[in-house]
Amino acid sequence: MTLDTTVNARAPELQQVALPHVLAVDDEPTMRELIADYLGSNGFRVTAVADGAAMQKVLADAVVDLVVLDLRLKGEDGMALARRLREESAIPFIMLTGRNEEADRVMGLELGADDYLTKPFSPRELLARIRTVLRRRRAEVRQGRPDGVRAYRFGGWELNLGTRRLTSDSGRPVPITNGEFRLLVVLLGAPQRILTRDQLLDLSRLHNDEVYNRSIDVQIMRLRRKIEADPARPRYILTERRVGYMFGAPVETVY
Repeated sequence: MTLDTTVNARAPELQQVALPHVLAVDDEPTMRELIADYLGSNGFRVTAVADGAAMQKVLADAVVDLVVLDLRLKGEDGMALARRLREESAIPFIMLTGRNEEADRVMGLELGADDYLTKPFSPRELLARIRTVLRRRRAEVRQGRPDGVRAYRFGGWELNLGTRRLTSDSGRPVPITNGEFRLLVVLLGAPQRILTRDQLLDLSRLHNDEVYNRSIDVQIMRLRRKIEADPARPRYILTERRVGYMFGAPVETVY
């Protein structure tokens, strides 16, 4: 299982910032090379893999902005991979299908694909469609997804906003509810800043789930049990008596 990563070599200045990361999944080596080379020379970081196992590994280890997925992988059900991708993340994906596989295209779109291309296709058209999907996604106002932010990191932990995956400092995925996720996003987006309970309710939109501000205390308690080594002596989520809470550790923002 080989991972081929290409970064735009023609624009060294772009290497100083995080380039949009495209994950291409195709079992044809020439197709992987074509996608990686063309997108890599046009301002993208590209990881190209041959199968679903490699795809899942990349998604677990890295921040991915968009997936290009061939639905006809040898020995694998590309539709199942598409279904799992949509169930486990909000990462946009473009599916690749054969010219006569209309049923695949219909099913893929019903599963939540953002666009599709039929093989053979022009790399230039793929680039245009990727840019369109990413532009459309950036323009969307999605709950719990601050504009342009892909992940937050703190003390060895990472909260991936695309997959909504919380990973511990030991690399272990930690289950997190939607309410806990939204609250943690707000806290990580304003480190070292005291936020009142009302502010936390409003910014995390928990008022849609609970009707009184003490529900924040319950959510904070649950979050502490998951991310604090000693919830009774928190290092990250600090209580400001009679006011609210503050995230007290440095936070790295990944764009």
